[in-house]
Amino acid sequence: MPKMQVDIAGVSLKNPVMSASGTFGYGVEFDSLIDLNCLGGIIVKGLSLTPSAGNPPPRIVETPCGMLNAIGLENIGVEAFIEKKLPRLAELSTPVFANIYGKTMAAYAELAARLDSVEAVTGIEVNISCPNVDAGGIAFGVDPALAGQVVAGIRNRTGKRVIVKLSPNVTDITEMARSVVDAGADAVSLINTLTGMSIDIETRRPVLANITGGLSGPAIRPVALRMVWQVARAVKVPVIGIGGIMTAEDALAFFIAGATAVQVGTANFVDPTACMTIIEGIEAYLNKKNIGDINDLIGSIVI
Repeated sequence: MPKMQVDIAGVSLKNPVMSASGTFGYGVEFDSLIDLNCLGGIIVKGLSLTPSAGNPPPRIVETPCGMLNAIGLENIGVEAFIEKKLPRLAELSTPVFANIYGKTMAAYAELAARLDSVEAVTGIEVNISCPNVDAGGIAFGVDPALAGQVVAGIRNRTGKRVIVKLSPNVTDITEMARSVVDAGADAVSLINTLTGMSIDIETRRPVLANITGGLSGPAIRPVALRMVWQVARAVKVPVIGIGGIMTAEDALAFFIAGATAVQVGTANFVDPTACMTIIEGIEAYLNKKNIGDINDLIGSIVI
């Protein structure tokens, strides 16, 4: 069997396939569908300091080759997650990463502090695609200075591994990556969703109650692949690829582009066993190509 183990900033993953935040619930929802111990990592849906109801419906609409979502980061809050969801996750051999978001820098820092002493949480993934209410609503993830300040504040409050999830809605993704790494990020994951919208031509109204939403799925994969390739050359920390990964072939392209691991998101809505199928497909490819170690494939793009 080929070696599938990869290292994300000192955290060993048994294989390079992780669940993407917001598409896998809190992990426990998939417990009866797949063996969670077979995943490389579980990233739970975004957590805030207090429970959030998210946006009003309708919140999801299918699009050609993907979907738009405007869930609004609905969640039960960090304390309820620790009390009600984490005990089951703590029984797994799979590393668990808590995705966090806030509307102020203080909220991000406080979330990191609350999770710092929670042993069952291996690391923190930071969603910086949120509006900064202290700066007029500009998203943290589109301003390198703001993004760096958020990460620095988190870094000061936790010793856990910090992964920063980058937004694609920027002019230069490498500038954002360098900023968060300089501020203390141990790894970066990309991309988050692209902003889009859908209109009902009969009513002439937006389909989503929030008007706009985040586009995910195969439609964004070429953009994600390009950005992963750019960032992998720009920073020295591990890069985790996200964006329309539906098959093992999709995942393999991200490894070749420079990703150390990948996250599977929209595919989970289509097939709850997608992660398992992708893991098996990666192993089959390595065997077929006589590649003994997945790490030999990472960054092997020929230009």
